[in-house]
Amino acid sequence: MKALSFIKNLPLLVKVLVAIALGLVCSLFFPVWLTRVFATFNSLIGNFINMFVPILILGLICSGIADLGTGAGKLLLFTTILAYLSTVISGCFSYAVCSFAYPHIIESGALLGTGTATESALTPYFTIEMPPLLDVTTSLVIAFIVGLSVVYVKADTIKQCCDQLRDIVMLVIAKVIVPLLPLFIFGIFLKMGQEGAAGAGMSLLLKIVVVIIAMHITVLILQFIIAGIISRQNPFKALICMLPAYATALGTSSSAATIPVTLARVKKLGVRPEIADFTVPLCATIHMPCSILKIVACSFALMISMG
Repeated sequence: MKALSFIKNLPLLVKVLVAIALGLVCSLFFPVWLTRVFATFNSLIGNFINMFVPILILGLICSGIADLGTGAGKLLLFTTILAYLSTVISGCFSYAVCSFAYPHIIESGALLGTGTATESALTPYFTIEMPPLLDVTTSLVIAFIVGLSVVYVKADTIKQCCDQLRDIVMLVIAKVIVPLLPLFIFGIFLKMGQEGAAGAGMSLLLKIVVVIIAMHITVLILQFIIAGIISRQNPFKALICMLPAYATALGTSSSAATIPVTLARVKKLGVRPEIADFTVPLCATIHMPCSILKIVACSFALMISMG
């Protein structure tokens, strides 16, 4: 019981890092049938998260907009413009860096590729489809309409419903998604290790990954410095506070799965709950500077490697 209590009280970042390490180590000796058990679990929890994300967006953004009051419309417009501007600037930054760096590390015509010979053996035993009631864009639009309507027509009953839906969403996050994340990440790295994807880092691919990671870190530091100047906080302390969210994003490769962790860390930084509930789900969907950075870098590498 003491051991279970100790594990339960570990910081989420530690749990995620341990899950990554255990997944890679266990991939060296786990039998295929056991790996497929974890692949089945990951399929189920992944489908559940994808199904739950539109509900999460509705629950948090509707309530967040309603809590913000009459300034919500302006904040929505400002956040959207800022998110897309940041994303475009990051894509241009990635193109500029790759234009300079890649000709020195990638030989034209040198095809990149890795094999996954055991991939077919590591499929889930079964899967249960959980199609979302709405897609993400539709959920965002409905959340904006309902949240802004609640503000301007003073619909107190609907506001209570939005708040109750938010409470249900937070309960599912706290009791289901966050506790299962380390096991989910363990399964991802276990499967990657057995398929050879985790160890397939050829020297060329590693160089590309290093360039991408360096650009990620540069963009994050610049964004946090700007935010720190505006909010008068130490940007590097804020970066450290957000480490569990980064580790979760690394392990799951999913902005949606990272939303609960990001939300908790943002509130820990002192962001007002109504602002956090509004901006985190929204920006997880529309603010993608590091995603576009990676997409541009990988596309550029692929073009050069294929001549």
